[in-house]
Amino acid sequence: MDLKTTYNKIAKDWMQDHRDDTWWIEGTDTYLSFLTFGALILDVGCGGGEKSKYFIEKGFSVVGVDFSEEMIRFAKEKVPAGQFFVKDIQQPLGLKDKFDGVIAQAVLLHIPKRNILAVLKNIIAPLKLGGYFYAALKEKKSGGPDEETVRENDYGHDYERFFSYFTLSEVKDILARVGLQVLHEYASTSRSKTHWIQIIAKKTDITLL
Repeated sequence: MDLKTTYNKIAKDWMQDHRDDTWWIEGTDTYLSFLTFGALILDVGCGGGEKSKYFIEKGFSVVGVDFSEEMIRFAKEKVPAGQFFVKDIQQPLGLKDKFDGVIAQAVLLHIPKRNILAVLKNIIAPLKLGGYFYAALKEKKSGGPDEETVRENDYGHDYERFFSYFTLSEVKDILARVGLQVLHEYASTSRSKTHWIQIIAKKTDITLL
């Protein structure tokens, strides 16, 4: 199965499995502190809308995008106050709104490094100049691979998923190349012992897009 088909098949079980994750909360709350109350956030790779719901409960407006039709279906059911669209971040998003914030949590880890700059340009194109960007990526282990395809058997399905892993210095360099100034960095570990790099940046240069 390709990645989109995989997430369409495992959407409900995946959401249930990750319902109690907490690794993202502190870094996300720090990010939200940079935004004004009521700011419009683009939730990239929104999945079933769990984080979008969190943002709305904190007083923000949300548009969510994901390439999985099934995830978007769940998001629309769970978060009627949000707007949700099926979009592939490897293509221009074509959104009419301009956003105060763009958040990409556990999303860019599925993008091959050779494509990361193009994808970043797609997802920050609708971010206002002076707006804030947040990303959470899997940290590269010492001696570990830069990229790999992992075979898994969960929720009654055999499937494969592609992952990219990053160092903090690598992430900072990539963001600088698309006009994002890093303001804050935060590391956390999930229940599955995954080490996450969480980073907050400000859009300071539109000439690089």
